[in-house]
Amino acid sequence: MTSPRPPGPDWVNLDRPSPARVYDYLLGGGHNFPVDREAANHMLRVLPGLDAVAGWNRAFLRRAVLFMIDQGITQFLDLGSGIPTVGNVHEIAQRADPGCRVVYVDRDEVAVAHTEMVVADDENTAILRADIRTPHVVLRSPQVGRLLDLRRPVGLLMVAVMHFVSDEADPGGVIAAYLDALPPGSVLALSHLTADHRPTEVALATKALSNTCDQVHPRSYDQVSALFTGLELVDPGVVGVPFWRPELTTGADGVGHDDMYAGVARKV
Repeated sequence: MTSPRPPGPDWVNLDRPSPARVYDYLLGGGHNFPVDREAANHMLRVLPGLDAVAGWNRAFLRRAVLFMIDQGITQFLDLGSGIPTVGNVHEIAQRADPGCRVVYVDRDEVAVAHTEMVVADDENTAILRADIRTPHVVLRSPQVGRLLDLRRPVGLLMVAVMHFVSDEADPGGVIAAYLDALPPGSVLALSHLTADHRPTEVALATKALSNTCDQVHPRSYDQVSALFTGLELVDPGVVGVPFWRPELTTGADGVGHDDMYAGVARKV
């Protein structure tokens, strides 16, 4: 007898883990399936502290959005936004300024379906199902056209997503294509997995996602820094994700605090 299918949309592939659903599980969310939990638990065994890294990354997203709002930015393009959980961009931004507008972009079916439900009654927020590696599709979409004025500065969020873009897909070129469409004063926030400090462990962990369409490509400090080429990095530059403008307590005393780099930079 076959095991019953877990609840979820009929069109969701439950045979392979989804990075978005694995991340949701690491953050303590409930929009994941057994295949995702199995992959996540394997990753935690070979890369202890990965759940803390996910939490630090989420906290970086909040700090980056608030920094952008302090710079006068009120519209955001969140690429690879993932499954909604506590502290989504529109919640953070609209709490600070109710007029903020947000367009989320993801290609994961569950992420898009749940985001649609979360933002259904919010006229200033929308979700687009698209591949972030196709900037022309994203930037010409009805969602972007309705909500974002590309003549005014935009907060461009690439948080824990560019390590899913292979060298062959030209991550620097992808970033440049988005920034070329945005005016000066726009700000990029980016975080990225690295194997600089735990190469064996990171390799074993990312292997758990090797049979998905979103394979992981960790990059070195120099490679991540190069993704900000042509931009003006704000202090403290590219650092471990919990150390980008930390609040009173970083909580980064445990293992894994340097497994992900983060930085924020301004287009001038």
